[in-house]
Amino acid sequence: IRAVERSRGLGDVYKRQSYYKLDISERTGTRSKGSKVLRHEGLIPGVLYYSGEKNVNITVDKSVLFHAMQSGQRIFEIDQDGESQYTMIKELQYHPVTDAIIHIDLMRVRRSEKMTISVPLVLVGEAIGITEGGVLSQSMTQIEISCFPTDVPEHIEIDIEDLEMNSARSVMDIKIDNEDIEIVSDKNLNVVSITPPAAEEEPEIEELEDEEGELEGELEGELEGAELSLIHISEPTRPLYIS
Repeated sequence: IRAVERSRGLGDVYKRQSYYKLDISERTGTRSKGSKVLRHEGLIPGVLYYSGEKNVNITVDKSVLFHAMQSGQRIFEIDQDGESQYTMIKELQYHPVTDAIIHIDLMRVRRSEKMTISVPLVLVGEAIGITEGGVLSQSMTQIEISCFPTDVPEHIEIDIEDLEMNSARSVMDIKIDNEDIEIVSDKNLNVVSITPPAAEEEPEIEELEDEEGELEGELEGELEGAELSLIHISEPTRPLYIS
């Protein structure tokens, strides 16, 4: 993998990283047996898609793809027919048992056309509400944006330093100073909020004691009634004399 640096003025709210040079090779065999041989050699078979053009069967070295995915990037630069092109991962297929990647689909993107893509959403700063004992809850970890392939940021940041107790931030609170990047996600979606910790419920000891006392009273009354009934039944019957 070779990192290709791109230098351009960017704002502090989001960050864009260099693009990795993803080395791919064209392949001719498309049968399942041939794919097994490739995987045994440490290569992953795949397909390169591009709108309006014929699909290209490719292979990617397993270790190269692993490092590319670990970089956290969404767009990769490839060399196709001697020209640099930009691609993104369209789909990955995993082995049902080992979870190893067994197939990859790449999709070419045009540098001159905007694309829609999801990027990580990162919270920045220590919220005031947390220092006050509040509980932070992040409901969004990805945000959908529209931009040119060369402007895809590594992540989008949202400042929460002044976030107080019982307050929240939504998508509309995210600020991006690059006019070429547009937020696609619903502006009303909640991103993060801070709420008071849940109060612990104390056991109702008094009520439990009252209930136990009532239960004991009922049992004692039933026992006394049962004893009286037994005494009445066991009493001998006196004969009746008629003079």
